[in-house]
This record gives sequence, structure tokens and C-alpha cells, in this order.
Amino acid sequence: MSDPSVRNVVIIGSGPAGLTASIYAARANLKPLCFEGFSAGGLIPGGQLMFTTEVENYPGFPDKVTGQDLMQRFRDQAEHQGTELVTSDVTKVDLSQRPFKVWVDDELTLARAVIVATGARANYVGLPNEEKLKNKGVSACAVCDGALYRGQSVAVVGGGDTAMEEATYLSGLCGSVTLIHRRDEFRASKSMIQRVLDNPRIKVLYSHVVDDVLDVSEDKVTAVVVRNVKTGDKTTVPVQALFVAIGHTPMTELFVGQLDTHPNGYLKTDPGTTRTSVSGVFAAGDVQDWTFRQAITAAGTGCMAALEAERFLAAEGHG
Repeated sequence: MSDPSVRNVVIIGSGPAGLTASIYAARANLKPLCFEGFSAGGLIPGGQLMFTTEVENYPGFPDKVTGQDLMQRFRDQAEHQGTELVTSDVTKVDLSQRPFKVWVDDELTLARAVIVATGARANYVGLPNEEKLKNKGVSACAVCDGALYRGQSVAVVGGGDTAMEEATYLSGLCGSVTLIHRRDEFRASKSMIQRVLDNPRIKVLYSHVVDDVLDVSEDKVTAVVVRNVKTGDKTTVPVQALFVAIGHTPMTELFVGQLDTHPNGYLKTDPGTTRTSVSGVFAAGDVQDWTFRQAITAAGTGCMAALEAERFLAAEGHG
């Protein structure tokens, strides 16, 4: 007989991936437990969408929806279906043997299957005013927020493929794009660099860094102060938004040495699945996806993870 003290599924993270996994697992009568995070230096309940003011590209919301409202709907649905939600950060896991061990401080939970949906955090420049103006013109996602600045002037910081993609995408929406890079050459692929250089709407500032973002007193972005790293000269560039494209950091600290990762730190999953290197552990959302990083793709992999966990447990006579 199954040990009732062992949970069928423990889900770590409560963004679109974690909550979608919760909904599907609950509907499969797996009685999932979701640790949604606490945000004090750990996971943010609701994920990165909690920092997004307006979401216009999530299907089913023609009049747009705030990130907070969207994630509250996800959470309400997961809870309504029977998910147990715990507002705590997981502090340690042991995936070396089953049942898997998941700790919140000294409190231990045992699980037959684990779904990792811890997401990734965007890297920012680190300026005080940048932090104050997040979601008021400062963004780390052009696809998410670019349409809010149609016909306006925007800036992009970065020099890799992501920065090239963001600048090119924004050039189709915005009046002008200023691409700011701290070096005198890009590290992106040649084809993407050429696409940017050939684009008349994109102006490139080589050997420049962003020193400040204006204007906190107006509660919105009005300009960026850039500095030439070779001469030290500073210039104010009027823009209505700053898109930071200097990468993301997957939140995989709990799993280092236990789950296989790609060289960039993201969790490895078998192609076309959410299976990780440990049988019974699945990964969904931005913790394993550095390409798309959208709410809808995260939700899709959350669905996949729950279905795969259900099949895994059914094959072992659980659920």
C-alpha cells in the first residue's frame, strides 16, 4: 500500500509553468503540493509576470490584463482544482534517491515526483533608478512590452544575440531604437549583427554604457544617460523605454550537482519532453527554456510536465 505521508507530486515554483502543472496534476487527482516561493531573496509567487503591468499577448484577454491579475487567475484555478499551495521558499532538495526529499528550512516533504518550475531572473545593469523604473519603461522583454511603445524612441542595452533580436523586433514597432554596447564590437552571430547594421531604424552606440535612467520624478522613463567608456563623455539620449538584454540567470541553485545542466546553467531536458537527468524529476518553464521565455510557452511545458509526471506515477501504480 502507498505511504500516505509521501506526496505524489511536489511542484517548486508558481509562475505560469508551475501553476499550469498544478492545475493539470490536480485534475489528475494527484493532490499536488506547490511551493510558490516567498520572494525574500528566493522565488517570487507568480513568477516574473508579477512585475509586468500590462499583458497584451496572452490568449483569451483581448482587452489585455495585468501580470498580477493573470497570475492570480492561474493561482485561483490551481487552488480550485485542489492544489495545496504553500507560500515558502524551498531551501534544499535531495534527488539522489526516491522518495525525493524537499525541505523548507527544517521541514521535510517526501515526493514520488518533482516538477521544477523555478524560472529565470533577468539580469539588469544594476542602477538605482533602473530598479525604481522597472515596468515604468524599464523592461527585460521586448516581446512582452514593446507594443506599449509603438512609434516611440527606445533603447536596448546588450551585444549578444538576444540584444540583436530585441533591437530588430522593436524596430518593427518603435520609431527609433538606440542599441548601446559597452565594447567596440558585438559578440552576436554575424548574420544577426548585419541585420541590425542594415536596419535604418537602429542606431548603434559602441563603447558606451548606461550610467543613469531618467526620470524617477516623472515616474516613467524619459531618457538614458550614456557614457563613452573611452573618453568618459556623457550624453543624454531621450527615450521612452529601456530594454535590458544582457541575459538571464536560471534559478537552478537548488539543483546544482543533482540535475544535468547546459553550459549556460539551464536545466537539461530530453528533447520534446520535460524529463530531466533524474527519473521522476521534470523541468518546465524558463528554468529550462532560454529561447522563448514567454508565459504561454512556460504554461505549455507546465502542462507537459504534469502529464509526464502522471504517466510516470501511473506506470508505478500511483495516482
